[in-house]
Amino acid sequence: MSEEPNPLSGAWPLAPSTAADWLRELCGEGLTGFMPPPSPDAAWVLNAMYEHESGPGRVSYHEERQAGLADGSVAPDVVAGIDLDAAGLVVTGGGLGRAEHPGPGWRRLRWAELAGRGGESVVPEGRLPSHHCFPSVRKEGSWPVGIVPPTEGSLDRGTWERLTGLLLAHSPAGADTRCLAYYSPLTLGRDADYTTAHVRAGRLGDAGLLYDNPRTHFSPSNLWAEDRSWVLCTDYDLWATKVAGPPALVEALLEDAGIEALRLPWAP
Repeated sequence: MSEEPNPLSGAWPLAPSTAADWLRELCGEGLTGFMPPPSPDAAWVLNAMYEHESGPGRVSYHEERQAGLADGSVAPDVVAGIDLDAAGLVVTGGGLGRAEHPGPGWRRLRWAELAGRGGESVVPEGRLPSHHCFPSVRKEGSWPVGIVPPTEGSLDRGTWERLTGLLLAHSPAGADTRCLAYYSPLTLGRDADYTTAHVRAGRLGDAGLLYDNPRTHFSPSNLWAEDRSWVLCTDYDLWATKVAGPPALVEALLEDAGIEALRLPWAP
């Protein structure tokens, strides 16, 4: 595979697609990301969500859009001649891909806090962190406008930076740790190749460059140390990242105040 013009190329050049073969053999098909087993331990790092200082409010994103359509302040969403609003599209308020802190007036809302309000589990038993969570908070699938829900398919920037910082602290070579990153074809848009794995190689100390990869709106689907001592998976359909690795790393994730992480007994 030839390299394309990309500011990322110098620090994270393309690697042979075969570099991901071990993950395919271990995890199976990796269209949405290669989900690793605990090796030997694992935890789920939850994507951040935020709440406005005025509270969640009673109006949902969908209700807000419908009101805008009614008074003309919002234009209909028409794709390929199809009016998605007229077709019954529900605006959930959530989004795919990278996410930033929403700015002044917003605070981090912990999953545990939101679950506690409704007497719900942080993650429903038997499920993974995804749209199945917090059913009592949403109206017909749409979040209240005072909450920015977790992003799907990608780590948010704050969680990415905190997570890679912990990986640095628990990798003997620190910033010089050799790593590989795999991007699911679902994250690559027009650059997608469904027959050849898109893998890049670089240093853990340069992981910040991966987050701002101009060819995608997603963080890597998988990132792993070259020695395979740890591996993370951010599945395209989920709101969290599974981190598999040594118990000391997993315990650090569970105890870190800047990250919200948990073990899922049904998805170790």
